[in-house]
Amino acid sequence: MNTVLVGAQWGDEGKGKVIDFLTEEADVVVRFQGGSNAGHTVVVGDKKYVLHLVPSGILHNGKHCVIGNGVVMDPFDLMRELEQVESWGFELKGRFHISERAHMVMQWHRALDKAEEAARPEGEKIGTTGRGIGPAYAAKVGRFGMRVGDILRPDFADLVRKQVAEANRKLVGLGAQPLDAEEMVRLYAPMVAALMPYVTDTIQFLHENLEAKRSLLFEGAQATMLDIDFGTYPFVTSSNPTAGGACTGTGVSPRAIDRVIGVLKLYTTRVGEGPFPTELLDADGETLRQRGGEFGATTGRPRRCGWFDAVIARYAQRVNGVDFWAMTKLDVLDAFPVVKICTGYRREDGFVYTTFPADLEVLSHCTPVYEELPGWQCETSKVTDYAALPENAKAYVNRILDLVGGKLGVLSVGPARETTLRIGI
Repeated sequence: MNTVLVGAQWGDEGKGKVIDFLTEEADVVVRFQGGSNAGHTVVVGDKKYVLHLVPSGILHNGKHCVIGNGVVMDPFDLMRELEQVESWGFELKGRFHISERAHMVMQWHRALDKAEEAARPEGEKIGTTGRGIGPAYAAKVGRFGMRVGDILRPDFADLVRKQVAEANRKLVGLGAQPLDAEEMVRLYAPMVAALMPYVTDTIQFLHENLEAKRSLLFEGAQATMLDIDFGTYPFVTSSNPTAGGACTGTGVSPRAIDRVIGVLKLYTTRVGEGPFPTELLDADGETLRQRGGEFGATTGRPRRCGWFDAVIARYAQRVNGVDFWAMTKLDVLDAFPVVKICTGYRREDGFVYTTFPADLEVLSHCTPVYEELPGWQCETSKVTDYAALPENAKAYVNRILDLVGGKLGVLSVGPARETTLRIGI
């Protein structure tokens, strides 16, 4: 069974926990896009692990983990993370692999990211993390990026000098300080020896595993509404975190994919700029933030919080072809006497959108249409059987399924591994 797991909202749905849960049945876990601007959190017992580049499957000894060609990888971020993983007691040798075709996020990409964001007028800022992801993908598409395989070339230092010279022209034009090319050469020299043991022809590796009938689990970062093509453009990431990205980001054929699992938080959050129809700027929003611990795993930024949006969830189901849903953080809603679901966006003239509009200007003239359901106001975080959940909680979950389509596969009622209820997968 080869599975693609995707986020169905604006990220932070709990993909790390669900990946950790699904990894028990997988042989290989593959990260297929994004960079270190994403953070996946896994809680095991009383320990919390936060991963940014390394697939969450690394926390299961014996599982192979792959960074696919669709990822943009910062070598320094990766090395720090690998050191952290080893300090936790997990073995890397022989089971961690980096695609030689993956592009690298270099120091000049970070500098450009910050300079470009600073140069944008107020109201037009993207809300980037400043980690160089956008410029690295721009370099890739512009055909002047640096790939992991380039560190093995004898002229690697000359490639660095050439790239820095080009970046400096842009930095100066943006009013930022240029970088020292020779300093960059010295900075990256140790990376060659450090990364060389992990550089792999991952396309060959993955296809060998497919031919051996081993199970592959494809892990996306960010989420559907941040997809460069299908998200709330331009307030999006620079890659395709939707299900199709699993194939282009790894070299595995769509024919090899058996199922798609979408992760839905049972309310909605967003980090950074961009539209958010159900955002709550009141006490309810703050309650969601505090009860849900809604602060970025990578940036620490407080997340914007709001009621569940069935419009974007239904859109995500269509774009990704979701077979099963993994729903998370039901327990965060335990405190509310009433819970709400957004079923559409009402325009000023009364017209109601039930699909997500491509033109974001439309949303600025709309208000959410809510359906209210009674809350359950009792603790669900210790429930270990779906049947034992409060009836109102089950009614809330079932109403969401009615609105968005797909089947319930997993329901999470807390952060720990043991609070994940297997339903239909």
